[in-house]
Amino acid sequence: MTEPPRPGSRHPRSGGRGDPHRARYGPYQGGPDPLLPPVDLREALEAIGNDVLEGASPRRALRELLRRGTADTRGLDDLAARANRRRRELLERNHLGGTLDEVRELLERALLAERKELARALDDDARFSELQLDELPTSTAQAVRDLSEYRWRDASARADYEKIRELLGRELLDQRFAGMKEALAGATDEDRDRIDAMLRDLNNLLDKHSRGEDTQSDFDEFMAAHGDYFPENPRNTEELLDSLARRAAAAQRLRNSLTPEQRAELDALAQQAFGSPSLIDQLERLDANLRAARPGEDWDGTQRFRGDDGMGLGEGTGALADIAELEQLAEQLSQQYAGAQLDDIDPEALARQLGDGAAADARTLAELERALQRQGFLARGADGQWRLSPKAMRQLGQSAFRDVAQRLSGRRGERDTQRAGATGEPTGASRGWEFGDTEPWDVTRTVTNAVLRAATGGSAPSLPVRLRVSDVEVAETEQRVHAAVALLVDTSFSMVMDGRWVPMKRTALALNHLITTRFRGDDLQLIAFGRVAQQLSPAELAGLDGAWDQGTNLHHALLLAGRHLRRNPNAQPVVLIVTDGEPTAHLEPDGHAFFDYPPHPKTLGLTVRELDNLARLGAQVTIFRLGDDPGLARVVDRMAQRVGGRVVAPDLDGLGAAVVSDYMRRRSAARARFVPGSG
Repeated sequence: MTEPPRPGSRHPRSGGRGDPHRARYGPYQGGPDPLLPPVDLREALEAIGNDVLEGASPRRALRELLRRGTADTRGLDDLAARANRRRRELLERNHLGGTLDEVRELLERALLAERKELARALDDDARFSELQLDELPTSTAQAVRDLSEYRWRDASARADYEKIRELLGRELLDQRFAGMKEALAGATDEDRDRIDAMLRDLNNLLDKHSRGEDTQSDFDEFMAAHGDYFPENPRNTEELLDSLARRAAAAQRLRNSLTPEQRAELDALAQQAFGSPSLIDQLERLDANLRAARPGEDWDGTQRFRGDDGMGLGEGTGALADIAELEQLAEQLSQQYAGAQLDDIDPEALARQLGDGAAADARTLAELERALQRQGFLARGADGQWRLSPKAMRQLGQSAFRDVAQRLSGRRGERDTQRAGATGEPTGASRGWEFGDTEPWDVTRTVTNAVLRAATGGSAPSLPVRLRVSDVEVAETEQRVHAAVALLVDTSFSMVMDGRWVPMKRTALALNHLITTRFRGDDLQLIAFGRVAQQLSPAELAGLDGAWDQGTNLHHALLLAGRHLRRNPNAQPVVLIVTDGEPTAHLEPDGHAFFDYPPHPKTLGLTVRELDNLARLGAQVTIFRLGDDPGLARVVDRMAQRVGGRVVAPDLDGLGAAVVSDYMRRRSAARARFVPGSG
């Protein structure tokens, strides 16, 4: 609850009706915050993609991204850690005996001043008063009660004693209505009468509500009379109950957290509040109403404060309310419970406890999750599982290829280009213009796009036709020669153990992106081989989980590659092999895989025979050897020499660039051998 105004004043929200120049400011309520920075879906998708390539499910990868956050947005883990840290600081910095300490200090000061005044007096009444003070009990509460009829001689001592009663009343009210301690400082009898009237009317309203007899007009009448004490502006009795019950439950948890001695002291002192027991009677009645209306609140909890800074009853109640809210936020931010959603996180509570920046981060993460689904990067399959959509796979491949292009550009002085064919012959197709394109515009398609856009938007086509950048298409070019490409990637468990799993997958995605966007006439087949080999789509390879799989069945992979090349008899055959192990498995005639280590002579013989078959098809073979194992180096060198191929030993960071570069080199060589008009 926010701090109410002093009694008798008008709250800033409540004045000046009908003023045409009056402005009201508050949190933006019109949907997503227009001042939040736009979410970077490319960065998010790349992070999700990397986790998927490592074997995580898309849903888990998304959750990991939300937990980690992005470059500009703190993640859920960081926000939860901040909430837990703030809770811990509240417990370790403070203790709950602040009100008792303040009462003792006022009492000691009053007694000291009174004793000094009595020592200067010479009459018998002064001596009798000294005896009264000497006989006071050691208990602060009992001493305050026994002094209720004492006739003070010193004015300052009397004032300090009256401050005790006033302080107790303000603290008890501050427990239920935040800010009352400050608002009632120096309160008059009229102010206290208004408080009594408010409590009486509030309890009457809650009594009627418990019986189901209250109406909205009853609530409106109550707020018209006492709205200054409720600056949070509840709209009905239920909202009023919610805010009051949360505060009252925190006050009860404070009481539960005190030692038995502290509880006894405060209970006895409470009877002296404002010099009348009527306040405590009204507050007990209010607590009973709130308990009955909101039994689900935590009325029985406790906290252990261990600090040196004393808190008053109201301040301690506020701290306990903050602690409860922080615990709830930590649970919401953890997202570990069944059915957890980012929409569960209370942005207003987050802003109260951790600041507006934390609330903005939570809203950004929620918008990021919605945007990924809304824009079609995540799709739910027929089995109910989340998957990366084809659109997301294209983005992932583009990212992988961009990294490869940058490495190639840095190594050879080249730059990324959108040109699909080096000779620039038009294919008859077109594509959307992208920054950096130098190809000529396809004017017909560009103007058609502009006319269709205008018609779709509901306006009639008119002259002149107005173009937008999104309308522009450029003529696509292509080489005449085309290739059948088989990329064979080792998926044995050693690839996972030695950190080669993700670079291998990113290499495959980069090559697939290059071929599907720039060399569409080429036909790429991805073949994964462990104990056995299998043909995979880019999405299947990306989602392939690393599993314990003994065996490097290059023999089976070469069989599948040969089948792919024979399906494309008029294409230039290219075979690219990525492996970190010697051939240790082969396929038996009955379809079962045979494994042995060191490599069995039969395995090596069958593998070499399939390489010979590919060579007879005219395939150009390149083996990309990962690792420095001497045995592997000897085997792959001999296999490459046998078929006139080559061996490349790139580091992991350069694997993608090496594969793409070799593919481009093979195409260039094929183009150089190509005679126009011969095919």
